[in-house]
Amino acid sequence: QVQLRESGGGLVQAGGSLRLSCAASGRTFRTYAMAWFRQAPGKEREFVAVIGWIDARTYYADSVKGRFTISRDNAKNTVYLQMNSLKPEDTAVYYCAADYKGVMLATTISSYDYWGQGTQVTVSS
Repeated sequence: QVQLRESGGGLVQAGGSLRLSCAASGRTFRTYAMAWFRQAPGKEREFVAVIGWIDARTYYADSVKGRFTISRDNAKNTVYLQMNSLKPEDTAVYYCAADYKGVMLATTISSYDYWGQGTQVTVSS
């Protein structure tokens, strides 16, 4: 089992940057594909980015491609989401999620076994 805790959210102006972190408990972090999802008020939770556990391949939602970068540090049991050129429509609660030995770079909520509590990101115009 793994526990996830996000940090790094906050208020930023449009065009600014934030880096989110997700710290994981347990010694098997390297065997989990890790993803970020987000949920805006009144909307469904949506996929943002994922990084694989075998070769750290990445995949992004079209809405963030070229602006966000997902990375992981297995020595620190941490996954990051660097968010640049932020837009007001990026405002949401951001969640990290873990998929044990996920062979696909999954984009669906049901593929993930563990979730963090979320961190709020607010982008002002």
